[in-house]
Amino acid sequence: MIVVPVKVHPPYDVTIGAGARAGLADVVAAMGEVRQAAVITQTPIVDAGWLEGLDPGVPFDVHLMGEGEAAKSLASLEALCRAFARSGLSRGDVVVALGGGVVSDVAGFAAASYHRGTRYVNVATSLLAQVDAAIGGKTGVNLPEGKNLLGAFFQPVAVLCDTETLSSLPAREWRCGRGEMAKYAFLGDKEPDASLLALDLDQQVERCARIKAAVVAADETESGERMTLNYGHTLAHALEAEGLADAGVDALAHGEAVAVGLVFAALLARRLGRIDDERVELHRRVVAGFDLEARLPGGADPERLLAAMARDKKARHDLTFVLDGPRGVEVVRGVAQSDVVATLAEMGSRT
Repeated sequence: MIVVPVKVHPPYDVTIGAGARAGLADVVAAMGEVRQAAVITQTPIVDAGWLEGLDPGVPFDVHLMGEGEAAKSLASLEALCRAFARSGLSRGDVVVALGGGVVSDVAGFAAASYHRGTRYVNVATSLLAQVDAAIGGKTGVNLPEGKNLLGAFFQPVAVLCDTETLSSLPAREWRCGRGEMAKYAFLGDKEPDASLLALDLDQQVERCARIKAAVVAADETESGERMTLNYGHTLAHALEAEGLADAGVDALAHGEAVAVGLVFAALLARRLGRIDDERVELHRRVVAGFDLEARLPGGADPERLLAAMARDKKARHDLTFVLDGPRGVEVVRGVAQSDVVATLAEMGSRT
């Protein structure tokens, strides 16, 4: 197994490898006196067999939640917390999130809210969760006005990235995870390159986890450096919101939207004179190397995307983006609307 430490307070480990979920009982035992667990998961994960043999070492109830971004809602949060109360879960017990990014986001927020903080463990079963969503303690749900507008920073006790579970992922979930993985080619201390594409799966997950762990340790509550982990996400979240709100817009999975957002960010950075053509081409090469699309989805309205990007949580009553540049990826505030609209036009559409 590969172990990546996350040096927050208290610290915890990300364990990566086939069969990592078998370590859950040891994690719970190390927590001290835990009487019961609440396992949060989804029907496809149960159907794939990943609940079988999952043993927290204490009695547990299984709570199923919905699928997709629609399940990241206040209604899901309320349903889980009420289920915890009915089962008698106490603050000294543990919540186990068995699933992908949606499960870790919602279950983690439920754990953060229930009794004002109940410990939780992420058992990540999707590529997106293993390289990003399950690590770092960002939890939350969506509002009709935008993604992830309600949430909390609440670190897990441990993260178990069982790469065996990735064997059951449908093709779109692989793309979703690879889109999130692609941003890590441009983050960290190394000069950006396409070497991530050549690594085996466990090594890819490890590299992403190590980069994220280092950023989280330096900025746990996203007051500065951690915002760079949102690279590609400003447009991505706007595209996802459009797909959820408008049946005429092609819906994108999160990682698919991030891939588009990465290329958009590169083009915007070039327009602002921050990077050159070669760096833009590297973005395109990494995105294409993960077999992802870089053009805007059909039906996307630039003006509505612009309005959604202005509501991004990084913004301070301006247009704020995470952009590449001479000092690497960083937050850039006060970007002109005209540059954003021109860059959207430059990207082209899939229709």
